[in-house]
Amino acid sequence: MFTGIIQDIGRVRALEPRGGDTRLTVAVDRLDLGRIAVGDSICVQGCCVTATAVQGATFQADLSRETLALTTLAELRPHSPVNLEPSLRAGDPLGGHLVSGHVDGIARVTACASDARSLRLTIEVPAELARYIARKGSVAVDGVSLTVNEAHGASFGVNLIPHTRSMTTLGGLEVGARVNLEVDSLARYVERLLAAPREP
Repeated sequence: MFTGIIQDIGRVRALEPRGGDTRLTVAVDRLDLGRIAVGDSICVQGCCVTATAVQGATFQADLSRETLALTTLAELRPHSPVNLEPSLRAGDPLGGHLVSGHVDGIARVTACASDARSLRLTIEVPAELARYIARKGSVAVDGVSLTVNEAHGASFGVNLIPHTRSMTTLGGLEVGARVNLEVDSLARYVERLLAAPREP
């Protein structure tokens, strides 16, 4: 599990095809890789991946065909910036919301506008995910925990404060950008509970 509070912006060092899969190498800046062991989970651009090697200021992870097909990680190139967060440990502060790193779908930025010192984004989600987005609820966009300002149809709006813009990749988003979306897992559990047959 993760919190959606990004701890570093890494850079893609290499992408190596491996028999249909891809080996990803990421160079970190501030992230303490001394806390990361082979087999640990790391959230990369909203996707939970497993560290397969850690060396110096870089780590590697294997991206399956499933991950490449269902997320934006297939669009990464060398030097691409990526949001990074290590997995949550017992006792760590939960500053955002519980994020699994299991991407629900790819959304698209449809509008960007200045709002005082913030950047206001409108994001369009796949129609089947729209019901999980609620005003003042939580959502993870490229791994970043955000509060939904408003939700209309298949679109929702968020504000990026200056800190979020400078400490994550979201500050560089433009209209048309594709982003990894994870809805709040609580919404899915509520839906499941409501759909369950009631005992007589």
